[in-house]
Amino acid sequence: MRNIGFTIIMVFITLIGCKTDKSKPENQNNREKEIKSDTLTKHLKPFKKELPTIGLLMYNGVLQSEVIATSDVFAKPTEDEKQIFNVITIAETENPIITEEGIKIVPDYTFENCPELEALFVPSAYDMYAQVHNDNIINFIREKNKETKYTVSNCAGAQLIGKSGIADGHKIVTWIGGGEELQKTYPELKVQNDSLVTYVKDGKFLSSNGNLASYISALNLVEIMTSAEHRKFVESYLYLDRLKNWEE
Repeated sequence: MRNIGFTIIMVFITLIGCKTDKSKPENQNNREKEIKSDTLTKHLKPFKKELPTIGLLMYNGVLQSEVIATSDVFAKPTEDEKQIFNVITIAETENPIITEEGIKIVPDYTFENCPELEALFVPSAYDMYAQVHNDNIINFIREKNKETKYTVSNCAGAQLIGKSGIADGHKIVTWIGGGEELQKTYPELKVQNDSLVTYVKDGKFLSSNGNLASYISALNLVEIMTSAEHRKFVESYLYLDRLKNWEE
């Protein structure tokens, strides 16, 4: 009898425990789902086929400021919070890219599955030898240039533009101090004086000195593709006025 009574008590306790334990996680799960749903829906920007796509080329050793600058500018919504661009990263493979500064970035697309681009941004590295001699990168730039409305190079990314031949006969600027060598290597380019020129646009081709000057090419293009009012909104979103007056 003692065993039967003990068994009944244990079953009763177990049932109460199961009921209590089951109700708590369910409430917690609901709260967690609400939190996750809230943050994801507010901050993730889905790929929308109807929107123009901005492609950011990447490779190992890339200067991350030149990737971040473009994404900073083009990923900003309108004043009424509407997404107006797809901003994607592209690399030769699916492997994470390690920037010059050591940050790892997983590309959204590869050369094989990259969607149609409205604009392609070509960044730089401190040592461009591997990239300039990578036929896959050069061919990707050539092929994408056939569909883009704008092709942009920042800093030594101009070397990849020069090697591809897509901007022969057009004005281009590169990193400060690199113009003479660029002109010598790619004589068909109209290389501008990088000690005086920060940014230049010639037809569909835009270029800048790179690093933080990459914001200039991105902002100029976002104005061309949208409006002066949207550019001002993006600048205010980025607090650029504070940066301009930081010494004060």
